[in-house]
Amino acid sequence: MTLLGGVIDINKKCVALNQDEYQRSIELLRNGFMLEGVLIKPNERIATIEVLQATLGLRLGDILRLKLSSFIRDGDRWRLDIKEQKTGKIRNFTVPVEVYLFVQDYALLRGIGKDTKLFDISKRQVERHLNKVFTKMGLSLRSYGSHSFRKLFAVQVYVDSEYNAELVRVLLQHSSLNTTQRYLSIGSKQIEDALARTVSNLI
Repeated sequence: MTLLGGVIDINKKCVALNQDEYQRSIELLRNGFMLEGVLIKPNERIATIEVLQATLGLRLGDILRLKLSSFIRDGDRWRLDIKEQKTGKIRNFTVPVEVYLFVQDYALLRGIGKDTKLFDISKRQVERHLNKVFTKMGLSLRSYGSHSFRKLFAVQVYVDSEYNAELVRVLLQHSSLNTTQRYLSIGSKQIEDALARTVSNLI
């Protein structure tokens, strides 16, 4: 694999971005950068894709199938109305209004119709561009990819919900809590608490 080429499918080995890495990656996508003497142009489309992965927790393939009509107004809220490509499960969770307005602005600025796909780009093209971003950031291409943004979503929900792995399971539509715990690379909260107490007593 060359530095600027190649794509590794690393979903199962992928690690979550932290907040600083996320902000830096979006900044690089939006502003462009130099890599090995080559100008990598700004790419607002891929930046938007990754913001949506990080805020909706969807897989890349499902993000690429989104249309403005995928967002349904339901009373005073918005929700997604899609079927997940990988699992075939219906996803109709609430979408924060900020996320919907972000998507709406993106579509309006680009003249994208309600029933037209928001992102006319392939998964491979997204991953290839992200490889360049992560290379620029000094991150391992064997550990980081588009799935790192979905994992960021999962970790943020886990922390913000006071370590409620079941809530993360529901939002990611995993079949079992064990899958979610492996996905987050965690054991039970009791194990994490026990380890934390042990370490605090020894350091």
